[in-house]
Amino acid sequence: MQKLVIGIDPGLNHTGWGLIKTEGSQIKYVSSGTINTKSTESLPDRIHFIYQSLKEVIIEYSPDYFAIEETFVNKNPQSSMKLGYARAAAILAATNSQIPIYEYSAKYVKKAIVGSGNADKNQIAFMLKTLLPGAKPASEDEADALAVAISHSNTRL
Repeated sequence: MQKLVIGIDPGLNHTGWGLIKTEGSQIKYVSSGTINTKSTESLPDRIHFIYQSLKEVIIEYSPDYFAIEETFVNKNPQSSMKLGYARAAAILAATNSQIPIYEYSAKYVKKAIVGSGNADKNQIAFMLKTLLPGAKPASEDEADALAVAISHSNTRL
């Protein structure tokens, strides 16, 4: 049975999303994108834009599972709060659509994709090309979101 997984790499400036289709151990690229907010807009408007944009993706593709990267604590508490706002907007879009939500640490995602929790962006990009030959993520945020989706597929499905 096919399942559609959406992965999210949250950020207030750039939120990446990536969709994969799974059937057994097979995974296929479906789509991906980046939601870019304008720093000149108010915080509530930016949060609403992330929510609304993800809601549209969810309506268009009807994913079965929602996987999101957990918040890591930055040295700058303001940055952590902004990341938390973006995560909340994304999670709200999923809960309003009644999609089961799964959260993964960045270290866990790296280990699931590359085999090492200390993998760098180049290693992630190489594995994405190997695992999803049709994917051509336009940003690191999209690539990270696809990695989150693959992590969920590898561990939960």
